[in-house]
Amino acid sequence: MAPKQNDREARQARERLRAYQARQTVHEHKVKRRKRDNWVAGIAAVVIVALAVGTQLLYFSAGPGAAKASASSSASPSASASAAAVPPKTLAEDRTWTGTMTINGIPLGVSLDGKAAPQAVSSTVSLVQKKFYDGLTCHRLTNGGFYVLQCGDPKGDGSGGPGYSYGPIENAPSDNIYKAGTIAMARQSNNASSQGSQFFIVYEDTPIPADQAGGYTVIGEVTSGLDQLKTQVADKGVQGGGTDGKPAVATTIDSFSLQ
Repeated sequence: MAPKQNDREARQARERLRAYQARQTVHEHKVKRRKRDNWVAGIAAVVIVALAVGTQLLYFSAGPGAAKASASSSASPSASASAAAVPPKTLAEDRTWTGTMTINGIPLGVSLDGKAAPQAVSSTVSLVQKKFYDGLTCHRLTNGGFYVLQCGDPKGDGSGGPGYSYGPIENAPSDNIYKAGTIAMARQSNNASSQGSQFFIVYEDTPIPADQAGGYTVIGEVTSGLDQLKTQVADKGVQGGGTDGKPAVATTIDSFSLQ
């Protein structure tokens, strides 16, 4: 009886070992598959983010930050007409201009640097004095790696301008980082002389790579009210739930004053 019992116990031990080894094999397979799935998911996430940012980069440079691939004649007039209409850069008076830009009832304190960007600030001051911006919409919001609210187009679709364009690019950050609160001029891709009336407000630190023409002219900054603009406009997102397009909240420049 003892030998038979020993054989039975040995057989049972072998069966338990085989069962254990089978369980270990299944477990190892699951671990490997989970690692592989996580790796694939990680790569997919990186690709999706890269595509989103790349799309915004392309869209941002398409002209001047426009929804259309090419700007209209109002944004890119002939060289002679453009040169004749551009306000002289001496209008900026080599000084700091302060004032208030009210958007959707939110008063934004602003400061423009006429010394660092004399041509762009001169143009902006001239347009403000003519009340050009009053009543214009902010036609574009981005929130997927870019964090800007773009305004100043009389057409409301990203293709319009003041009837002239100008250059050069002035006061672009050397590190291509546009800090929260920055106010900068929009333009066409690779065209330093395509600046007009459109500008963008950066509501979170944003890297914007320079192109062949350079970076984007920084004319000044928002000194107060940015948190309200972010809460009441930017945080509400883009129409349709995307990352680049019209703000979900209709956004209008009520008034703009400088002194």
